[in-house]
Amino acid sequence: MPENQQYERYIGGSPEAERLIFERLATDLLRVQLKAKKRSGSAALHRTFHAKAVLGVENARLRFHDDLPAELSSGFARPGAEYPVTVRLSNAGGVRQPDHAPDLRGAALRVEVGPDEIHDLLMTSFPVSHARNAREFVLFAKAMAGADTRLRKAFAFFVKLPLSVGWSTATRMRRNVSAGARRPVRSLALETYWSRGAILWGEAGPVRYQLRPAAGAPEAPDPSRTDPDYLRRELARRLHRADVVFDVCVQRYVDGRRTPIEDGAVEWREEDAPAVPVATLTIPRQELDTAAARAVGSRIDQLAFNPWNTTGAFRPLGNLNRARKAAYEASSAHRLGLRFVTVEPRRNTLLGYPLRALFRAVNRIVPWHRLPTGPGLLNLMAFRQTLRRHNLIDTELHEAPPAARPAPVPVDEDLRTRRSYDGSWNDLSAPAMGAVGATFGRNMPPVHRPDLFDTPNPVTVSKRLLHRDGFIPATSLNILAAAWIQFQVHDWVDHKRHPVGEKSVEVPLPPGMTWHNIPGGPPEKVMRFAENEVLCQPGGGQPPTFASAVSHWWDGSEIYGGTASVAKSLREPDGRAELRLEEEGHLPLGNGLPVTGFRDSWWLGLSAMTTLFAREHNAVCRALRDEYPHMDEDRIYHTARLVVAALIAKIHTVEWTPAILATKAIDIALKTNWQGPPKTWLDQLGTWLFEAHDLGGIPRTLPDHHGAPYSLTEEFTTVYRLHPLIPDDYEIVDHRFGHRLDTLTFNDVQGAATEPLIRKIGLADTLYSLGIAHPGAITLNNFPRSLQTFERDGEVIDLSVVDLVRTRRRGVPRYNDFLAGLHKPRIRRFEDLSSDPETVTRLKDVYRSVDEIDTMVGLFAENPPTGFGFSDTAFRVFILMASRRLQSDRFLTVDFRPEVYTPLGMDWIDRSGMTSVIQRHCPELASLLPRTASAFAPWRAVQPVRNQGDADHD
Repeated sequence: MPENQQYERYIGGSPEAERLIFERLATDLLRVQLKAKKRSGSAALHRTFHAKAVLGVENARLRFHDDLPAELSSGFARPGAEYPVTVRLSNAGGVRQPDHAPDLRGAALRVEVGPDEIHDLLMTSFPVSHARNAREFVLFAKAMAGADTRLRKAFAFFVKLPLSVGWSTATRMRRNVSAGARRPVRSLALETYWSRGAILWGEAGPVRYQLRPAAGAPEAPDPSRTDPDYLRRELARRLHRADVVFDVCVQRYVDGRRTPIEDGAVEWREEDAPAVPVATLTIPRQELDTAAARAVGSRIDQLAFNPWNTTGAFRPLGNLNRARKAAYEASSAHRLGLRFVTVEPRRNTLLGYPLRALFRAVNRIVPWHRLPTGPGLLNLMAFRQTLRRHNLIDTELHEAPPAARPAPVPVDEDLRTRRSYDGSWNDLSAPAMGAVGATFGRNMPPVHRPDLFDTPNPVTVSKRLLHRDGFIPATSLNILAAAWIQFQVHDWVDHKRHPVGEKSVEVPLPPGMTWHNIPGGPPEKVMRFAENEVLCQPGGGQPPTFASAVSHWWDGSEIYGGTASVAKSLREPDGRAELRLEEEGHLPLGNGLPVTGFRDSWWLGLSAMTTLFAREHNAVCRALRDEYPHMDEDRIYHTARLVVAALIAKIHTVEWTPAILATKAIDIALKTNWQGPPKTWLDQLGTWLFEAHDLGGIPRTLPDHHGAPYSLTEEFTTVYRLHPLIPDDYEIVDHRFGHRLDTLTFNDVQGAATEPLIRKIGLADTLYSLGIAHPGAITLNNFPRSLQTFERDGEVIDLSVVDLVRTRRRGVPRYNDFLAGLHKPRIRRFEDLSSDPETVTRLKDVYRSVDEIDTMVGLFAENPPTGFGFSDTAFRVFILMASRRLQSDRFLTVDFRPEVYTPLGMDWIDRSGMTSVIQRHCPELASLLPRTASAFAPWRAVQPVRNQGDADHD
C-alpha cells in the first residue's frame, strides 16, 4: 500500500472512480468561469477564484532557518537553503471586484529550487475551507458564479446554495465565508494565509503551512471605502519604503480527528498542532508603479499555479487537493485559451429530451430514411445527440491517483499555428490526445470472448458469405470513391503489427484445407498472420487495448508522414516548402515503392490520390510564396499542410459522403456540418431550436470532445472495412480517344507494379480509367478475390479472414450486440437481417444463432436505405464520428481562421473541391468530369474513334 493511503480515503472507493468524479467537477468549474465572464461583461475569462491580482513580483526570496528542526529538514527544505520565489497576492473572488468589497484574500508562491523542480504553495486568509470536500467546493462555486452585486450574492447565499448542498451545509459554508470575508483588511502585507489542505513534508509526514507577517511589520491606515485598488496602492507605498517580510510556518499532523486530511472544513488548532516557523519569505523593496513592474505583474497573471507543481515528497493530500489538480489544470487551460467548453443553450437542452423521445417512438414504426426530408433531418439530429451522450467511451489509461509533477512548460508558439508532425498538441491542454500512439476508443462496451475467437470458423464464414462469386458493381460511384476512402483510412487508423514471424495469430483451417502462409512456403493446416501489438493486456474480462500508429486527427498524415524525420525527408532537400516529386510530378521511389507518408497496401488508386494531393500541396506552396513573399519556407510548408488537410476534410464531408450515401437528407446534413444549415427559415429555426451550435457549421464553433477525450474507435475501424469496393480487374483507357490501353488484374496494379504503371500511363489516364469504372458494392459475397490471397510484408493473407479475426479479437461486439449498442432493436431471426432467401440460407448454414453473426457480415448483409452505399447500422457510427472528427479538431474549429491559414489559404479551401483539384493538375480532364455531381460519380466516357483521321475530316 502506498504510504499516503494511511491518511487518505478516495471518493467512490478507488482512485479511478474518484478521478472520473473530479473530471466532471472540473468541467463544472469551466462553466462557472463562462458564467462569471458573462455576468461581468468581460471580454476574457478570469480565474475561477482569485481573479484580481493585487501584487505580482518575481524577485522574492525564501530562506529556511539555520536552526530548522531535523525532523522538518527534507528535500528542498534544508537549513540555510535559499530560493527565488514568484509571489502573487490577490483577492479570492472569481470576479474582479473593488478591494473594499467583502472578500477573502489569497497568496500563491512559486519556489524555484532548480530548472526541473518548483513548488507551488497556495493559501487563503482563513484557516479552514468553506467546503469539506471537492463536491461541496464545486457546488459552492456554481451557486456563487457571477454573484457580483449584493442582491445576487444574497440570492446565491440564501436560495441557490441551500438548494445545492442542503440548509445545514449552506449555513456552515456561509458562516465560514462570512467570518473571513467581512473582516476589514488594511494591507495584504499584514494578513495571515493558511494552506487549508495538507501536504506531505518529506519524512515528517502531513503538514499544513502558513504565511504570517513577520514581527515588527509597520501598521497600515484604515481600509478605504471608495478606492477600488487601495490594497495595491498600500503595498506600493510599503514596498517603496522597505522590504515586506513573512514567516513561513508548518503545523504537523497529529491524528485523524484533530488534524483530518480529508475534511477541509476542520481547522488544525494550534493547541493541537503548534505552528513551527521554518523559513522567511522576503519581498524586497521595489517600485511597483513602473512599466517593468506592470509587465512582471501581467506575466505572473498568465501563470497557472497548482499545488501539484511539486515533487512526490511534498505532494498534496486530501480529496480537496486531489480535485484541485484536475480543476486547476482545466481552469487555467480554459482561461489561457488552451481548452474550451461549449454550453448548450437551455432551449436545446429542454427541447432535446422530447425530440429524442419522439423519434424513439417514431422509429418503432417508420425508419428515419422513409420520413420526409425535414423530419428525417430532425431524426438524424436526435440520433447524434443520443450517440454523443452514450457512445463515446474513453480507453486511455489515466493518472489515478494524481501525482506531483514539474510545472508544465509553456506551449511552443509555433504549435499554435501549425499541426505537429505526430498529431500531438492539437488539444493544447492535453498534448497526447489523438497523437501517434494514442489508444483507440470505443463506441460501446467491448465484448472480450477468447473462447469464441474461432467460432464459427472465420475461414468458413469467408468462403460461404464473403467470397466474390461474381462482381457486383456499385453503379452510382466510380473507383475513385474506393481509392478515396482507403486514402482517408490510411490517415485515420493503423493498428501496429508485430513483424512477420515474431508473434502471430493462428486460425485453424476447416478439414481438408491447407494454406501457404508465405510465398512459396509449404502447405499448412493453419492460417497465420502477424498479430497486432497490444498496448494493454486483457484482464478481468476486459479486452486488450491498441494504439494507433498514425494520429487520429484529420491531418493528412498519409501524405506528410507521422514523424518529424519522415515529414522532413519528404520535403525538397534545399529546405523549400514543396514535397519532393520526380519529373512529370510523380512520387519519388524507394525500394520499388513510393516515398510518401503511408504506403502500406499500395495500389493504383492510392497512388493517384497521393500523387494528386502532393501536387496540390506544391501548388498551395507556390501560391503562398507569390502572395506573401516575406513568409519563410517552414511557415509556407506548414500553412500548405493545413490548407490541404482542411480541403481533404471538406471534400470527404460534402462530396464523398453524399456520393456514397446519396439521399437529400444526408446531403443537407453533411453540408450543414461544414457550412451550416440551408438559409431557409424553417431549417434555420429547427437548428436554432434543437442544436444551435450547428448554425454556422462546425468550422465556426469551438472544439468540443463531448465528454470523452478525442479518439477514433475500434467500432469506427470496423465499419470502415469497405474492401468490397475494390474490383479484381481494371481497364486502362486513353482519355482522349477512349481507346483501351490495357486490361489488368489487381495484382498488376498493386505493390511494386504500381509506380511503373502510373508513370507509363500518366496521372490523367489513371484518373480517367478509375473515374469511368464502377467499384464493387458493399455487400455479401463481393469481397475481392485478389485480396483473399494477398501478399503483404512477406506473408500471404486472406484479408477477409483477417478482418473477421481482428474484429473478434479486439472486442468489437458481434452484430446483434452491435445493434443494441447503437440503440437499434436486436434481430430475432435470420430473416430479420436479409430479405434474400439465398442469403438467409447461407447465414443459417454458417451460424447457429443470430447472436453469433459477425459484425462485418451483418453490416454487409443488411438491406441499406435507398441511395445508401453501406448499411444503416454502419451509418449510425458514422453519424457520431463524422462530426466528431471535425468538432474535436482545433484546426477545423477555433483555429480555422485567416490568422492561421492566411486569407489565401481560407479562400483556397472555400473555392476548391475534388473537381477543381483534378482540373488544377489535369486540366485536360475538365470536359469529362460530371457536370452536376461530385467527382466520385461516374464520369462521361469518351466514345472510341476508330480512325482519328476520319474523325478530323468529319
